[in-house]
Amino acid sequence: MAHPHEFYLERADEAAALAAKATLENVRDRELRSEKTWRGLAEQARRTIEEREKADRVRAERRAAEAG
Repeated sequence: MAHPHEFYLERADEAAALAAKATLENVRDRELRSEKTWRGLAEQARRTIEEREKADRVRAERRAAEAG
């Protein structure tokens, strides 16, 4: 399964493509809002993964230091 941020980026790209093809202004605006939201979710998911990996490294280093 793809990482959540990859899924969100795919949805953002789809929304951007739909916005580019839209002939109605309200549809274009809706898709641009969707794109912005999906990209925000992707960034949040990416940061969460990075923070989790950092916390895992810190815990592993602490355990290694305690095991001495």
